[in-house]
Amino acid sequence: MGLGGGDDGPSTYGDYQLSIYAQGIFGGVKPEITTDPNKLREQAQKAMTPEAFNYIAGGAGEGATMDANRLAFRHWKILPRMLQPTAPRDLKVELFGETYGELLCKPPQQPKAHSAESPVLLAPVGVQSVYHKDREIGTASACAELKVPFIMSTASSSTFEEVAEASGDNPRWFQLYWPMDDEITGSILRSARAAGFTVLVVTLDTATMAWRPADLDLTFLPFVAGQGNTVGFTDPVFRRKFTEQNDGDTPEDSVTLASRYWIREAFSGDSHPWKDLELLKRHWDGPIVLKGIQDPRDAVLALQAGMSGIVVSNHGGRQCDGAVGSLDMLPEIVEAVGDKMTVLFDSGIRTGADIVKALSLGAKGVLVSRPVMYGLGIGGKEGAQHVLASILADLDQTLGLAGVKSVSELSKSNLRRVLYPGDVKASL
Repeated sequence: MGLGGGDDGPSTYGDYQLSIYAQGIFGGVKPEITTDPNKLREQAQKAMTPEAFNYIAGGAGEGATMDANRLAFRHWKILPRMLQPTAPRDLKVELFGETYGELLCKPPQQPKAHSAESPVLLAPVGVQSVYHKDREIGTASACAELKVPFIMSTASSSTFEEVAEASGDNPRWFQLYWPMDDEITGSILRSARAAGFTVLVVTLDTATMAWRPADLDLTFLPFVAGQGNTVGFTDPVFRRKFTEQNDGDTPEDSVTLASRYWIREAFSGDSHPWKDLELLKRHWDGPIVLKGIQDPRDAVLALQAGMSGIVVSNHGGRQCDGAVGSLDMLPEIVEAVGDKMTVLFDSGIRTGADIVKALSLGAKGVLVSRPVMYGLGIGGKEGAQHVLASILADLDQTLGLAGVKSVSELSKSNLRRVLYPGDVKASL
């Protein structure tokens, strides 16, 4: 399902709603994938294998951090303003010197180009081949058609070159699970740079894998069987070192041994110290963003280390169970470093209203993952694109309903923190 709907095509993401109505009323075609975020998870569970669904839907421990993420959003309420000019809405954002939203989107069979503006990025999600055969290639292509920056995971099922081809000229970033071997790290980053990835996102909270009951009960860990190891297995330095240590065998000859070697590198069980960020700066000449920051003290350390930005994130509740909701910490972190570095937000985004709240609390952009992966699992590339377009349309319309014309106008004054006794809905 594309953005097209009428003879003139949509002028904004908000018109995606009208295209859905038009296809149903005049063409008898209803959405195959729900537009209701509360029902999307349920539909994905029916469409995906239990292993695949649990891997994307599950969290750490009892899911307390996942619940905390959603509850944090529900405690902040939008304060709509009336009689405010709100059209045309401007969703452009500038991140690390590049404006996202100025590229043109041409809907299918539509000669007239329209602006596709977005403060949204697709969060890095690994092993997308588990969810659907379209894998990262399909998701990157969907993002390109919507002009949403795509962040490729180190745990990708696809190569740098495949993702680059699917992305075209759409902005693409690379997320690093940081190997312990500096030579392997440097080689991977050179390959990412050569393939046109412009921003490096370093995930900090996954050196040790969390206790994840949904995966443990099904004994499902794709990396052990070689899934999601493509970046490592195709890296020339990793291949050379593995071959030297295993009597000339390649990773393809000994997938299990190569997987264990790669897991020891990317998920070693120990964290790099802060001083090792200097090593990354030697290997990467573009912006470096640290993902997994929850404490203002760590945000200040990232600033002092010369990082370009941070992502306030608890890995969507998949790592430290019982941790604070990311949105709860966003205002403090923005206050600590927000005027000196770029602060992005991740964890718990489900709706356009969620995006408005995160931007109002100081984030310059937001990362979205689970809902889009549900769409991928249900309908491949088209499903991912439909869900992402729906979120963007919801964002566009929520801004208008709140009396806001541009995302640059958003501030904490657009919200009120309100605690209702019954406002404890669990995570989606």
